[in-house]
Amino acid sequence: MDKLIELYNSWHNSMPVNTERLAGAGSNREYYRLFDEDGNSVVGVVGTSRDENHAFIYLSEHFTQRQLPVPHILAVSEDGLRYLQTDLGKVSLFDAISGGREAGGRYNLEEQELLKRTIRQLPNIQIRGARELDWQNCYPQPVFDEDSVLFDLNYFKYCFLKPSDLDFNELKLEANFRLFAKDLTSEEYESFMYRDFQARNVMLDAEGNPFFIDYQGGRKGPFYYDLASFLWQASARYSNKLRRELVMEYYNALQQYMEVPSIRHFVGRLSLFVLFRTLQVLGAYGFRGYFERKKHFLDSIPPAMDNLRALLKFGEDVFPYPYMMDMLRRLTDMPRYAHIEEPAVSRADGYKTTDKNVYDAHPQDGPATFSKYDGKGPLRVRVFSFSYRKGIPADESGNGGGYVFDCRSTHNPGRYEPYKKLTGLDEPVIRFLEDDGEILTFLDSVYKLADAHVQRYIDRGFTDLMFSFGCTGGQHRSVYSAQHLAEHIHNKYGIEVHVCHREQGIEQTFKAKKLII
Repeated sequence: MDKLIELYNSWHNSMPVNTERLAGAGSNREYYRLFDEDGNSVVGVVGTSRDENHAFIYLSEHFTQRQLPVPHILAVSEDGLRYLQTDLGKVSLFDAISGGREAGGRYNLEEQELLKRTIRQLPNIQIRGARELDWQNCYPQPVFDEDSVLFDLNYFKYCFLKPSDLDFNELKLEANFRLFAKDLTSEEYESFMYRDFQARNVMLDAEGNPFFIDYQGGRKGPFYYDLASFLWQASARYSNKLRRELVMEYYNALQQYMEVPSIRHFVGRLSLFVLFRTLQVLGAYGFRGYFERKKHFLDSIPPAMDNLRALLKFGEDVFPYPYMMDMLRRLTDMPRYAHIEEPAVSRADGYKTTDKNVYDAHPQDGPATFSKYDGKGPLRVRVFSFSYRKGIPADESGNGGGYVFDCRSTHNPGRYEPYKKLTGLDEPVIRFLEDDGEILTFLDSVYKLADAHVQRYIDRGFTDLMFSFGCTGGQHRSVYSAQHLAEHIHNKYGIEVHVCHREQGIEQTFKAKKLII
């Protein structure tokens, strides 16, 4: 620290009046904010690796010359272990979008715009930043190649796969790993691969413009890697819809810097890197979680496995590595990763009572129940919000079924003046409810009940199902709940869903994506 202050003194011709240590990152570097008498600040860095420091300093100076949004290097110590850089402030993209992340991936429009601004800037540093760059200054290696791919795949094998106790043929898996590595490196790229492109490494200025930091591990490599790293960050929980929008934002921005492949080819290549990046992070989570016993990384495994499970649905047309794919499917099916609830246990005798049916079903048995509505289909779901003061909505189908949920147990934004003229469709009310969290817990139980009922109605060919949500005024909590259940059912099952916010006079129909029979 004393030597860092000496460096500041020689650069500024005065001692800092105050210093503040910043939270550590993933490396061994130490960061400090140093202030002058006018309150202006710079960031001082103390590193343990001259080569790593040199890479960051060289890249920063190169990117600055190309007028890219990165910190400027102000001073470097003679031994190369300390340097000063411009202070980009205290707000990272990770902090700015924390509300959407903590709400389970429900990002508001402002947060989505910040993500889009960032992803549009990524090709700028990847393509313009690569021009006239001397790759030999990169650390720890200049190029993304087969050896670096195999290193990461074996990291996954030894730190995640083997501790899972899954039985696999190591020679067959190694052969598929080599095919995978060859495919990932089969195209030549004149682009800078950031390597650690994530929301924590993006700083925002007062206008919300992104600036990039912590790119010292970058090298020459495929631009797909950074896009996969950013959009498939497990903890971010981006929706598929938002991911698709961000991919297209990136694809369109990339066209400003180079001739791009067709969107079909682009998405196919991107899929390979998404799978690779998923295995790579699982290896890191395995080491940090299983071996170092760090809870954060153990908690990160389930969403990463969800990403992997979703990727495996694409099959071998996209991922032509049959043994590796079979092994990954068996891995995701293991009870420790499959999120299967344990069967109920009878307190009377301690035996599991729901492992299987007492009597096995027989094809000639027929359905367990019969109804005049069986086999008609397709199912149409109606969802209402209402005020209990004005009564529960009438069922016009004649079916008489469905559910009525009382939202009044959750925190009411209508008590507060800023929200009194708004509804559960307005962004401030949505953020209030989601930040509070009670409505999310409430809906989690509703979704489980609704999913089981909707699926059974689809299976039996029923035609109508009704859900209603009531609150005091039919304005905030019930509107939010009804809208989110309608969207949830439509997104999951693709059936027609009609939502009616009775007290607001608002109706909307989500058309069926396909015929359900």
